[in-house]
Amino acid sequence: MKKLIASALLATTLPFTGNALAADYTLDTKGAHTAIEFAVSHLGFGWVNGRFNEFEGSFSFDEAKPEDSTLNVTIKTTTVDSNHAERDKHLRGADYLNTDKFGEATFKSTSFKLGEDKKGTLVGDFTLNGVTKPLTIDVKMTNAGKDPWGGERIGFKGDASFALKDYNITKLGDAEVELDLFVEGIKNK
Repeated sequence: MKKLIASALLATTLPFTGNALAADYTLDTKGAHTAIEFAVSHLGFGWVNGRFNEFEGSFSFDEAKPEDSTLNVTIKTTTVDSNHAERDKHLRGADYLNTDKFGEATFKSTSFKLGEDKKGTLVGDFTLNGVTKPLTIDVKMTNAGKDPWGGERIGFKGDASFALKDYNITKLGDAEVELDLFVEGIKNK
């Protein structure tokens, strides 16, 4: 579940919010360079790990004025993948992701702070299972620059966690989802 949330947060669409130097990027989901992964404790002994296989998003970013950055991500919850077909079928059901009713999860940023050390926080509205709550993601910018094909790319890694019960998923009690987000954006031309 952690990777689900993380993927939802990192898979983004960031609209421009007024800074003329900001650049718009699309998440590189075709090359598997962006991932939303999650982990949920299994009975307190181990972890159930997984990911979401389909999501899309974009963002706007200006390194000189990161507070103007925006991000929007849509995750297809029907593509949850924990490497176990029967468990995935159960996760899509009404006890967990309820994908028949809520086939998508979304993240829309509301603020972004990035320090000189390239670490910061991304806050936004995360919607899962029909419930919207604020979610904070710890972010690290990994690199930015030209790629070998003449384009420009930028990368981020993010980590977040949330309680499943906050999104009306109560089957696991107080279980928390840990998200790992890996984002590579391709600058729009």
